[in-house]
Amino acid sequence: MEILPGGSRVAVIDVGSNSGRAVVFRLVGEGHLEILADARVPLRLARDLTRGGRLGEASIERTLQALRDFTMVARGSGAEQTVAVATSAVREAENADELVDRAARELGLSLEVIDGEREAYLSFLGAVHGLPVEIGSLNVVGGWSLEGSSFRDRRPADSWTFPLGALRLSDRFLESDPPEPEELDSLRDHVRNQLEGGGLRPLGPGDALAGTGGTVRNLAAIDERWHRYFIPNLHGYVLERVRLQDVFELLVGKRSEKRMAVPGLSSDRADSILGGAVVVDSVMEHLGAAGLVVSGQGLREGIALDALGLGPEALPTAREISLTALASRFTTWDAKTASRRADAAAALTDGAVSDASGEEREMLAHAATALDLRRSIDYYERHREASVVVLAADLDGFTHRQRALVAAILRQAGGQSVGTSFRPLLDKRDRAWIPRAGALLALADEIERRTPPDEPVVVACSVRRNGVVVRAPSLASWRPRSVGDRFRRAFHRPLVVEGEP
Repeated sequence: MEILPGGSRVAVIDVGSNSGRAVVFRLVGEGHLEILADARVPLRLARDLTRGGRLGEASIERTLQALRDFTMVARGSGAEQTVAVATSAVREAENADELVDRAARELGLSLEVIDGEREAYLSFLGAVHGLPVEIGSLNVVGGWSLEGSSFRDRRPADSWTFPLGALRLSDRFLESDPPEPEELDSLRDHVRNQLEGGGLRPLGPGDALAGTGGTVRNLAAIDERWHRYFIPNLHGYVLERVRLQDVFELLVGKRSEKRMAVPGLSSDRADSILGGAVVVDSVMEHLGAAGLVVSGQGLREGIALDALGLGPEALPTAREISLTALASRFTTWDAKTASRRADAAAALTDGAVSDASGEEREMLAHAATALDLRRSIDYYERHREASVVVLAADLDGFTHRQRALVAAILRQAGGQSVGTSFRPLLDKRDRAWIPRAGALLALADEIERRTPPDEPVVVACSVRRNGVVVRAPSLASWRPRSVGDRFRRAFHRPLVVEGEP
């Protein structure tokens, strides 16, 4: 595969067992993928294999029609390279060559049928690149198979594949609608036996279980909607096993047409979601996981990263690259201003909060970077606008708690209430740090905007008996007012401003 240079556009076509997808990516900055366009078509190729082990003529024609459209999406988005792969259902089909040959002959498209090990690796690459995990196991529940990888220090170790896809198992075991209890028992016994015979080791202390694929994302979306979760982004969402079981109970007594109406569930997965839920729950049981970190990324992102010659970054680097790439899309954002503001906030933290942790300092720096993201929409509400972006955007390497922490610091810096919705994600130390970080960011912003663009930001800070003393030439004529009130509440000391360092 040709390695593309930075800034390139790569189209990825994924012919899956349940559906076909095309996504066009552009590399932004040093390692962030921006989605430019996408298309999706239900294919249901796995159903053909259930009936006879071959792809039917209608399925092949339907897939070729989808591929024609996908290549038009790629061309319309200016992709320099198109990479097309087919996964489990096609590789198990007796006549897979017929589809591959016709794609080449009729469309000029090279469709690569990848094996389970390659699929597991590419899924790992795409999912872990953007997830806040260091060590553990990644599992991908597809329509026809379950792929997985163990990883350490964000690098893959072992990989595996099982014939445990959501559509395959639903068609084989769940004949009734809704399923009978004995059908579900047989399905669960089958999945457990497969996992126990596959040599998968339980997770160790500190190991994370991550999951991706349409089944995992749909289950998480149902849970998210049900509990009115405040971060409108599934990437990094933690689906607890007890909540997964609640979702299963919500779905299992409904006929398929009723399941379609459940918020968060894609209508074309109504007939396979129960089989997939049993697989996900059984994997969690087998590995000893209380929860699963959901990745909004996976195979397609892995293919794009592979084409671009990229691998998973260390988490602090991944977070910085991702946020900077996001910020660069906003015309009101200036990298130099953001850097100066972050430097001022760091200097203030050094003097005022000497015991601040590395993570607390990093999240404050991210808040300083994000502050001007949507300034043009409402300058006077820019803190709140920036917090909305941080919560909603696709950001790599951030846990949902870290997103909440950055958003809360931004709101505090703007003098706004954090709100009760944040509280479940934040611990006692977070809640103590947020008002301090908000006050520091507000003061750093005052210092930066009073410093001429061609001059360095100069600031020194120390804690004395008479208060938190800040010395900055740019503040010689400034009076604290609301920022001073915020400092008094956060630090239980007055803010004392001196014009000379």
